[in-house]
Amino acid sequence: MSDIRIRIDNKTFALPNAADQRHHAIAELELVVHPHQFVCLVGPSGCGKTTLLNMIAGLDRHYDGRIDMGTAGKNPSIGYVFQNPRLLPWLSVRQNIEVVFQQAPPAALIDSLLDSMQLLDAQHQYPERLSLGMQRRVAIIRAFAIDPDILLMDEPFVSLDAPTARQVRSLLYSLWLKRPHTVLFVTHDLREAIALADRLIFLSPSPMRVISDIEVPIARDRRHDEAFTESFRQQLLQNHPEIGGLL
Repeated sequence: MSDIRIRIDNKTFALPNAADQRHHAIAELELVVHPHQFVCLVGPSGCGKTTLLNMIAGLDRHYDGRIDMGTAGKNPSIGYVFQNPRLLPWLSVRQNIEVVFQQAPPAALIDSLLDSMQLLDAQHQYPERLSLGMQRRVAIIRAFAIDPDILLMDEPFVSLDAPTARQVRSLLYSLWLKRPHTVLFVTHDLREAIALADRLIFLSPSPMRVISDIEVPIARDRRHDEAFTESFRQQLLQNHPEIGGLL
């Protein structure tokens, strides 16, 4: 893959119960994502982050603009982790992962991913028996299992309590370091973004556009140091006052 180049000139959609009115979701948004980068999209709730991911995934094609996926005309493989884990309740953990494969599922790979996410002992359980944190880990494995060119993650840790979110975030980060993919990760949690990202893209309220594009200079082995990342967060807010109102 080469760079992913995104230019959205205009994206609107009809408002519920008001067919003659349209919501202006995105305008004049430009973004370049480099191969194997972990990019966090940070912005207020409702600004259009999920809409942008759906457009990148090809689930929404009704917009003015262009998205060049950097795959020389070939359709890239895309893994998508939604806000809701979307597990099939009649399938076990392992079967929910195997279902994404068109041919025989790679047993060794699935075993390795289950082990990385500490789910080997739960592989034959059904979703209703799992905590929300465990369900989210299954959803992450399912997206990673196909070895996607691009991994889209839409607030995958939302509604988790802080200790569980830290645990799952750490497991995700360890998995990504072993198998780097180009990641676009949506969040409105700046601490979470700093802990994960190579770059932070700050997005405005709708119509959404890029406000700031900031590199995260923290070494990978320092990301677990909450005091260190908090110091960077404070420095970031001081040096870029324009982003304070977006959080």
